[in-house]
Formats: sequence, C-alpha cells, structure tokens
Amino acid sequence: MLGQANHSLFKDFDNIVREAGLGSLEWRVMAVLDSQAPISVGQLTQDVLSLQPTVTKLVQRLAAQGWVTLRDDPADQRRTLVAITPAGQKKVAPLIVQARAHEATVVAGLSTAEVRRLKEQLRRLAHSG
Repeated sequence: MLGQANHSLFKDFDNIVREAGLGSLEWRVMAVLDSQAPISVGQLTQDVLSLQPTVTKLVQRLAAQGWVTLRDDPADQRRTLVAITPAGQKKVAPLIVQARAHEATVVAGLSTAEVRRLKEQLRRLAHSG
C-alpha cells in the first residue's frame, strides 16, 4: 500500500521534476542536501533510499555540474561529505516550492491533526527497519 501511495503521489510531481531537467534521484539528493549541513555519502544513501555506488556516481556528476561540492570529512578521511552549492540551491529552490504546494494539494482533505499523525506514522515506519 505504501508503494502504491508513493507512486500515486509522486507521479504528477515527477513530471515537474523532469521538466526542470532532473531525474527523480537527482531531485531527492538535491532536496535532502538543501535542508541540512554537509552529510556523508553513506547518510545521503540512506536518506534517498538508494545504493551507495549509485549515489556516489550521482554526486560526482552533480559536482561536475557545480550543484554540489565534495570534500573529505575532517573527522574521518575515509568518508566524503556532500553539500549543496548556491547554484544547486538556485536549481532546486523552485522545485521545493512546487513540492510543498503539491503536498498541500495532496493533503487538502485532511485536518491539520490528521496530517501531523500521518507524518509521524510515516517517520516511525521509515525508522523501524
């Protein structure tokens, strides 16, 4: 059911992402990076629900485009930290606005309390595995 809900909710927004010139994984990576300090590739892999080799190649491509930066983690030289650049933020900012509007449309039939409960339940499910 969660997979069906995800597909149903994301299919319309996916068209918007593609029109902006991004793939769905690129969008997820950029959206995660936009809202936080630099994170490791390993953490990013978990956050975007993808495989580490795939995310590593993707962030290298995004870095070549100037949308993210990669640097060694000063606390552990074996890890690479990824951060969004101002150019990356500029690219993803309109999509974040559209994503929030899309979410508002999707949950329009729910009360504020129902939306809060739904998000909490989804967080619990996401962190239970």
